[in-house]
This record gives sequence, structure tokens and C-alpha cells, in this order.
Amino acid sequence: MSRSPARRAGGPSANRRQFLKLSSAWGLGFSSPWVVPCSVLGNAAPSNRIHVAVIGNGNQSTIDLPAFLEQPDVQVLAVCDVNTASHGYKTPDQFLGRKPVQAQVNAYYAKRAGTGEYKGCDAYNDFREVLARRDIDVVVLVVPDHWHAPMTVLAAEAGKDIYCEKPLSLTVEQGRAMVNAVRKHQRIFQTGSQFRSSPANRHGCELVLNGRIGKLQRILTFIAEQNAVDPGPGWKPEPVPEGFDYDLWLGPAPEAPYHSGRCLYRFRFILDYSGGQTTNFGCHSNDIAQWGTGNSHTVPIEYEDMGSVWPAPGGLYNTATKVAFRARYADGLELICQTAPPFFGCRFEGTEGWVQFDFKGLHTQPESLKNSVIGPNEIRLPVSNPARQQDSMKFYIPDHVRNFLDAVKARKDPIEPVEIGHRTATLCHLGNIAMLLKRKIRFDPEKEQIVGDDEANRMLRRPMRPPWRI
Repeated sequence: MSRSPARRAGGPSANRRQFLKLSSAWGLGFSSPWVVPCSVLGNAAPSNRIHVAVIGNGNQSTIDLPAFLEQPDVQVLAVCDVNTASHGYKTPDQFLGRKPVQAQVNAYYAKRAGTGEYKGCDAYNDFREVLARRDIDVVVLVVPDHWHAPMTVLAAEAGKDIYCEKPLSLTVEQGRAMVNAVRKHQRIFQTGSQFRSSPANRHGCELVLNGRIGKLQRILTFIAEQNAVDPGPGWKPEPVPEGFDYDLWLGPAPEAPYHSGRCLYRFRFILDYSGGQTTNFGCHSNDIAQWGTGNSHTVPIEYEDMGSVWPAPGGLYNTATKVAFRARYADGLELICQTAPPFFGCRFEGTEGWVQFDFKGLHTQPESLKNSVIGPNEIRLPVSNPARQQDSMKFYIPDHVRNFLDAVKARKDPIEPVEIGHRTATLCHLGNIAMLLKRKIRFDPEKEQIVGDDEANRMLRRPMRPPWRI
């Protein structure tokens, strides 16, 4: 079997030199996609296949990658990660990085073809080499939050469609830059908030929107506890492991000494790279709140701390260990986001009952509400997979991916486009700011500015370590 164009003369190695200088040399390199037999990739004609690269080969890729591999019209041409291979992800037995994941992709296609061998998936350390490939249609961004905006902007400039994991951004300003880049370059973008692809969640939100619980009084959203142990005060720098490009992992984040607790899965508990469980689980729970109130294109205007707890100075981790903030929409509706059982989900409380969606599915009071039928002339929400009736978490991500791929082909927005992901992330970022400052803040959703508080307003953005910029 012939090798991928990625290894031919004049391929990405040549492109990379020019790309690194200009970040826009998208016209160099490949004349056409590499075509493989239908026995490998199913019956989809080569011209109808979507060529995919997965950037970020850590814990979440173990769920996202299979969802793309299993699509009959997808060909995964490349994987990319700054880590060659190691243990030390979410669980000790996970052995991940670009080499193991490349082997996984090649083994998958070899098994499908029944040939015993397949070598069509290339592995990269630097994502810019992936973006320089003209035969890549879609990039899947499964990287730490501080990389979402730079990679999205460059991918959009490169003409790639984008599936990006939540939370959409590291800051409000970066989220707006992502929206602008996607729209300027007319790309298709799906935020990886897969609970919008849950039939039960959709039905629960439709019940609320159509007044089945009476007048909506309050929303409760639930956040998981921090699930990593802080190395604590006195932690010491460690040698950078062989095969790990730590400088590129940091990228636009401030320079910092390496520690194993800083990278891989645990990045989310350091504010330089993420927003803790506020933005991790919060971008699921609060996304449901946004959907079920018809507020997907805006955010609450007021935020205040309700007793959040933060680590003592000196440790490695500095995100909230207990999330607790109140937000208020322009119409007075109250949202309370907190670390509390069931640790994920959203509860809508009305004058005539309540609706809650969480890991165990949909719950209602009265219970009969669950069976209430939404009529054709009532408010209906977008459907990710019209053929899916059964509600199971095992289908959420595959259906979310399928919805994205269908949108790529139709050149239309998927179920959670970039603007919606940006608004949900903004809600979570503002909650973090209010909790950090321990005071009430007011936000103008149109101007995307905090009103009358210069210190808080500066927290909507972060400087980037040169040479990275948006």
C-alpha cells in the first residue's frame, strides 16, 4: 500500500518551514487527498469522505476518536500530540500520546480491511504541520483550554472545519476571537457539548420552554468535585519527560517549571490553562440551563459569589475546590451553580413542578410530565439524530459527531455552533471572576464588558506568551 502524501517529497516538512514564517501558506504541498480502498473505509465514495485529523491524543480522545472512526464517510489521516507516549493521564493504566493513538487508528482500519496491516495515519508533534496539509478537511481539537482559541483561529484561516471540545475558550475575549474567525472564514464549527445530542435532555428543555412546569422560578446547575490531588505547598519542579514537547504544550501560557501534575488530564485545575470544574462540568450543566430557557445567544447580566472555596496559596492547583455562584438573567430569572450532588445536571423549578436532567437521565415532578407530548405547533429544539429514540450516554458523542459531519456536508450550523459554545463558556468564566473577586459583577452581553469594575473587566482577557497571539 502506498504511503500518505504526508511523507512524500514536498509534503508538510517543506510546508512547515513556510507556515511557521507566515502562518498562512495553505496553498503548498498536496495536490489531492490520499485515496484508500472501500474495503478499508466502507462504501462511501472517496469524493464523499471527510478527511480528519485529531489534535490532542489524551483522555478525551479515547471517546472522541472512536466516534469519528466509526463514521462510514470519515477517514482519519492524522493524529497530533506534543506527547510521544506515556502513562499518567486520567487513570494510571491509560497509555496515550500520538504514537499509541496512531497505532490505534492504523489497527482499526487494518481490521476493517481484513488485511492485517494499514499505515495510512500519520503522527505529528506540531499541529501547524497538520494545518498545512491541504488534504485535511476537519480538525478535532481535544487539547487543553488555553490552546482552543489559537488553534481554532489558525485552523479557520487554513480552511478547516472544526470540532472543538468544551469549554470553548480560556477567556471571554478568546471566545469572541474564535467566533469572529469561524464566521470570517465561513467554517463549520461544533462545540463538544454532547448533552445537546441527548433526546431526554432535549425533551426536558422543551417541557420547560412550553410551560409544562408553569412559570419558571429558578435554575440549579450542579458541578462535580475536583478529582485530582494537589501536589501541595512545597511541590518541586521535575525533569521534562523524554518525548514530551513541554514548551509547545505551554504554548501561549506563561512560562512555568514542569511538573507531572501540571499537564495531561490535570491541566484543568490551573487557571493558566483552564477554569477548573466551573468550566469543565459547568459548560455541560450551564449549557442545559441556557438551552432550556431560550438563552443560548446571551448570558446572565449579574453574578455573585455564594461561598466558593479556593485552595490555599502555595500549591500547584488554584481553581475553585467548591463552586458556588448566583447569576441573574435580564428578566430576573435566577441561576445557582454549585458543587453538589448529583455533581452534574440542571434542575428547572417552576410554579407547577420541576424538570431535572443529570447522569441518570430525565426526572420530573409530577412524574407524569415526563410523558407529556410536545405538539407540532409548540417550541421545538434542534434534533441531533432524528432517528434516535433511545436515550443512552453511549450515543451522545457519536450522534454529536454525526450531526457535525452532516453540517459539514450541508454547509450549515450544527446543533452547538461557535456562538452558542462561546456564550455558555462566558457564563462560566464570569462565575469564576465573581467567585475569585468575592463581589457582585454586572455584565453587558452585547458589548461583552463588565460594567463599572476595571479590575474585573481586565479578567476577561489574558496576555499570551510570545510569539503566540490571536
